[in-house]
Amino acid sequence: MQDVRFLTNADVAARLAYPQLIEALREGLAGPCEAPVRGCHNLPDNASLLTMPVWRPGQDIGVKLVTVFPGNGARNLPAVAALFCLFDGENGRPLALLEASELTARRTASTSALAADYLARRDAQRLLIVGSGTLAAHMVRAHSVVRSYTDIAIWGRQAEKVAALVERLNAEGYPVRACTDLAEGVAQADTVSCVTTSREPIVRGEWLRPGTHLDLVGAFLPSMRETDSEAVRRARIVVDTREGALEEAGDLLIPLAEGVIAASAIHTQLSDLLQGQGGRRDGEEITLFKSVGYALEDLIAARLLVEQNG
Repeated sequence: MQDVRFLTNADVAARLAYPQLIEALREGLAGPCEAPVRGCHNLPDNASLLTMPVWRPGQDIGVKLVTVFPGNGARNLPAVAALFCLFDGENGRPLALLEASELTARRTASTSALAADYLARRDAQRLLIVGSGTLAAHMVRAHSVVRSYTDIAIWGRQAEKVAALVERLNAEGYPVRACTDLAEGVAQADTVSCVTTSREPIVRGEWLRPGTHLDLVGAFLPSMRETDSEAVRRARIVVDTREGALEEAGDLLIPLAEGVIAASAIHTQLSDLLQGQGGRRDGEEITLFKSVGYALEDLIAARLLVEQNG
């Protein structure tokens, strides 16, 4: 039997580039797959265990196991840890086992950037990242592939973490600075990307100016949200998958339960954008992309990584 390859987070970081991944997602997410809604199991201290199976018949099979420990920031550890197992879709042989925290971060940021390529204004120049955890740097790098941002601000609750992140990204050549006033930062931004594990609204709808694109990534449970209901009411909504959003996206489920929006507002999916439907309509429209994670993204990223480095 062929040896199973093991790829570390360092291997993924060195070999999985954002531009190539964005284009692989652009092609792969437009195609069919089988991806049951992920299993989510509650652990002590608001932690979670997620299981995400996915397969493309005759092509490939994957399963991701994820732990989310929101309190890890206080331990100087990432909140998310994961493994991904890739199998051959024709004969079921295991092909690779990937340490998947880096894979998750890169595919998540690249998927957001892909959606922004259809939803953010073409002349967008100001990007705001809300949150200073593991995903923040990935969002800066990925979003900068699809738009030429000249001003990138990062807001976070821990000033020292924001400062360290700004210094690192400046060294990589990105025009990044710290944001100390969130309301002002949101009001000035063309694209706002939220990557927190908040259970209460952080970004307020009244702060959004016409033409803003709002990217919501951090909340992944029905009880979690990064925006208030006013932000959702004002925006046209696009989701990674409607099934996943209606199961897990607290940012949408809470205003839905409040009667602020109807279920019909949650109908445009990322796959629609890739097929030429549902993109930005004009320069004044407020757009919102909500992702809770789609297992096909992991499968596409893992397959790209293995094929490019076979």
